[in-house]
Amino acid sequence: MSVSKSSAKIAIYAALAGNFGVAITKFIAAVVTGSSVMLSEGVHSLVDTVNELLLLYGIARAKKAPDEDHPFGYGRELYFWSFIVALLVLALGAGVSAYEGISHIQNPEPMQRPLINYIVLAISIVFEGSSWWVSLRAFREGQGDQNFFDAFQRSKDPSTFTVLFEDSAALIGLFIALIGITASHLLHQPQWDGIASIGIAVVLALSSLLMAREIKELLIGEAASPAVRRDILTIAAADPAIRYANGVLTVHVAPQQIVAALSAEFEDALTTTDIERCINRLEHAIKVAHPSIFLLFIKPQTAETWRNRVASAQPGEAEQTAH
Repeated sequence: MSVSKSSAKIAIYAALAGNFGVAITKFIAAVVTGSSVMLSEGVHSLVDTVNELLLLYGIARAKKAPDEDHPFGYGRELYFWSFIVALLVLALGAGVSAYEGISHIQNPEPMQRPLINYIVLAISIVFEGSSWWVSLRAFREGQGDQNFFDAFQRSKDPSTFTVLFEDSAALIGLFIALIGITASHLLHQPQWDGIASIGIAVVLALSSLLMAREIKELLIGEAASPAVRRDILTIAAADPAIRYANGVLTVHVAPQQIVAALSAEFEDALTTTDIERCINRLEHAIKVAHPSIFLLFIKPQTAETWRNRVASAQPGEAEQTAH
């Protein structure tokens, strides 16, 4: 799954502009009307605004060139800052919404000028809906034939699915807020305002935990897709100097950066020069097929040695064995 950097940035900028404007509007409405759920929504939009800035910062940091202390580059900075975003959604977004909801249920206050809340929510739904559509298009760009949940689990770029999850949670939260404000207004029961805030907190908590779970896997180090691993082995096995392509280990160090280690058994009659030429051929062919493989290590190894290693490995350690 691959999403262009420009599409990801467009989605983030769209969400940033929408959330910032909506946050200010919601806070003004909360002060004027005394609505708890509107205050929760304002905090939610403010947190999302900060999150977009953190994602942009992570994207910029991930572009730093490798150096002596970080020979594989800084690509995982994007994963780190995306994880911080997930924590902020949980700690600030869900936490503040839950606190405001409980406080408003314990100390209910009649809503003032409810029409303002309806207008603000309608405007917010338009802005958030537009941002959600942009982020969905960016996510679908690399989705291919996969369904949404498979694409989410296999995605290596948290900047796209993080914005999509934020916008989805924001839209759901707006409709919950609309239900809560309407019930509070029509039934003359301000407690519904607080109940809606708690509902928003639940939505934010669930979305943040889902994001954190997937980003954690990326931080730990996820393998390249099975298709990429199969291609590496197929290309290696097709080279006349390779007797057997034993297996390959891969790990993403950034959305579009893969480190791969190939185990291969060379023909016995080859000289050192022949082996070096073979390695150069393989590096060129594999990187042409998959430009995201920016580092490839090739280890001369017999098939028996590889099988013994696989047999002694922990479950899940060996990735692809084959040709």
